[in-house]
Amino acid sequence: MSASIPNPVRSAFTTHERDDTVIVNIGPSHPATHGTVQIIAELDGEKVLRTDVHCGYLHRGFEKECEDHTWHNLIPYVDRLNYCSALINDFAYCDAVEQMMGIEITPRTKYLRTLLSEYSRITDHLTCVAASLMELGAMTAFLYLVTVRDFMYEHLAALTGARVTYSYGRIGGLANDVPDGWFARLHEILAEYETYIERVHGLVDRNRIFIDRLRNVGTISTADALHWGFTGVILRSTGVPRDLRKDTPYLAYAELDFDVPVGINGDNYDRYYVRMREMDESVYMIRQLMDMMPEGPINLDDRRCVFPEKTLVYNEIESLINHFKLVMEGPSVPAGEIYLAHEAPNGELGFFLVSTGGGTPHKVHVRSPSFVHMGGVHRMLDGYQLADIVTTFGSVNMIGGECDR
Repeated sequence: MSASIPNPVRSAFTTHERDDTVIVNIGPSHPATHGTVQIIAELDGEKVLRTDVHCGYLHRGFEKECEDHTWHNLIPYVDRLNYCSALINDFAYCDAVEQMMGIEITPRTKYLRTLLSEYSRITDHLTCVAASLMELGAMTAFLYLVTVRDFMYEHLAALTGARVTYSYGRIGGLANDVPDGWFARLHEILAEYETYIERVHGLVDRNRIFIDRLRNVGTISTADALHWGFTGVILRSTGVPRDLRKDTPYLAYAELDFDVPVGINGDNYDRYYVRMREMDESVYMIRQLMDMMPEGPINLDDRRCVFPEKTLVYNEIESLINHFKLVMEGPSVPAGEIYLAHEAPNGELGFFLVSTGGGTPHKVHVRSPSFVHMGGVHRMLDGYQLADIVTTFGSVNMIGGECDR
């Protein structure tokens, strides 16, 4: 009996434009694709005539899964949208729920969330730039960047207990305050960052091979970037200073002094340079935030959403009941809906939440930058060389966890 299984991927094109071209599949599991994504490409020799990009191979079912868990229990799921900067996902989601509940977080939590968001931005950009350089054969620069990133991962592990997916945000606060000596170590790591980044600039910025592979490759115009809904580094590389931290300030960004770096041509080189400059701006902001950091509690005294202290749970019946109700039923979020976005390392990360007044959300939709970028990434691949797919896809920094629903 024939056991033919139909291909679940329906390509936008199945016939050749010309008789002398060939259609190939790249991925969904391929070293050039930075995760599980499939690129169907029609080639004329080494030249890419057209591409069709398909994502969604992780099968997480993120949004539907969220409808079956309490508002608190979603935090580990949210972590895994962009696992390179999980704290930003946490804080954006918690901010949306807090606004639905009419909650204002404590000043210390506001500054800590801002500081940790910028710290996460650096780790995300370090990962992206390091991987892109490794694919071009720049192993020394790659090792410099991942060395700094590992300093930061270990440092974040000392705060949160995990290296990558932290589950550190809480509705109404944070899991815990920073341990003793954490800020002193942060000062040391930022100094080490500057040393290593200077070495990377010296190695690659004016390297002829690096420039030839990136300059005028994967170019996208401002009009196309806006048309396809691009945000973040890709849009800013075309010269548009669009940044939610400046345009609609949240957390403590309105109190900080920082620039929004932009590119000129919208090519791979501009995206590399914008990321490098953004990391410098993040370091500048973190130093400001350490000087501004107030003392005080990190969690609100609000039993609708904040868990009572463990000592009270063990010794006081009211706190024990409160703890169990938050675990079993979840915080009661008033009926309504909200859309709230933060500036993630790859662009606008937005949460659309709908509550019917219970302890679980009625609907969770995430506007994740990588998913939106996959809709128009073919505009950055078509017309270039087959080998350029590697560098361009690296500069887009697609994160598979953001692409699934």
